[in-house]
Amino acid sequence: MRILIYFLIIIPLYSCGFNIVKQSDLVDFHIAKIETAGDKKINYGLKNKLAFRAGDAEKKKIYLDIKSKKNKVVKEKNSRNEITRYELIIELLIEVNSANNKLQTLNFSEQITYNVGSQYTQTINNEDQAIKTLLETLVNKIIKELSIQNLNDI
Repeated sequence: MRILIYFLIIIPLYSCGFNIVKQSDLVDFHIAKIETAGDKKINYGLKNKLAFRAGDAEKKKIYLDIKSKKNKVVKEKNSRNEITRYELIIELLIEVNSANNKLQTLNFSEQITYNVGSQYTQTINNEDQAIKTLLETLVNKIIKELSIQNLNDI
């Protein structure tokens, strides 16, 4: 009897028609050019990650003008007034353009908290790792937002 119940549950779920959509199938544009201003380290990472996911050259061409801003704020101090945690905030202002006209302006902001290490190099490594994490999140958001936006004006 149990086998019959499992069988009746599994068969409808097995053929439900659910397909995983690859994110690359959603990208219907090609990032032809990326101009940046602001924090050099963040801009370098953004350009590399976005260029890697730029899409096919035969698709709609868009041009990105990115202005980045990085803020590092003291999040916590201990009883001896020593900094123990920082909060890193990255803000992006992105203008999306086609060949001759401005299509839209996007704003993104992400934040993360990281610990101060016992040595200065550990703190720098923690900050670098935090930046990498934020950049990956921001790039995913940018690609997703550009994919769902109506870019038919191109």
